Amino acid sequence: MASKLIAPSVLAADFANLQRDIEMINASEADWFHIDIMDGVFVPNISFGMPVLKAITKHTKKTVDVHLMIVNPDQYIQTFADLGSDILTVHYEACTHLNRTLQAIKAAGMKAGVALNPHTNINVLEDTINAIDMVCIMSVNPGFGGQSFIENTYNKVKQLKHLITKKGASTLIEIDGGVTNKNAKQLVDAGADVLVAGSYVFGAENPTETVKDLKALANS
Repeated sequence: MASKLIAPSVLAADFANLQRDIEMINASEADWFHIDIMDGVFVPNISFGMPVLKAITKHTKKTVDVHLMIVNPDQYIQTFADLGSDILTVHYEACTHLNRTLQAIKAAGMKAGVALNPHTNINVLEDTINAIDMVCIMSVNPGFGGQSFIENTYNKVKQLKHLITKKGASTLIEIDGGVTNKNAKQLVDAGADVLVAGSYVFGAENPTETVKDLKALANS
């Protein structure tokens, strides 16, 4: 069975010490960097843009998992590829022509992810699941870090896992929001492959140990 992955969310890092926190992720047992790009339109918050992402990817030694919480993601696909993104995740709710967007992401040499807001039903991916490398289930309302976990997430993960199996797809399931040592095992048991952890990791006294413990828990 493939190892379950941990992706610390850079949004929760200390922006005044960004390089230090990036080096911490590089040296830890984390598998990916999860980077949220917000535009203040699709979500009520603005995170970092291209220059900061460029500075981050200069130092990353692991997979760069970029989560776009923006309107019109299509117009930036090539830009994010050029900036060193390995996986590019767009929101289902922001894509009028999802299939075309997925094709464009892959054509730019990246893996294609689709994120679903908490209120969006899994069924909307019925027709595209075989073209999706990863589905990111939002387990909090997107836009702000540090929110509490939405309990219905377990059901959604199970439904999504069922859809992936039914369609014979090899799509990974990523959980984003409110992941801690309290729900990590339950999420993996429900079918999750990748756990994004933000404030739980960066707010910890020892982030490296916290990542290690989370990784062990997810793979126990």
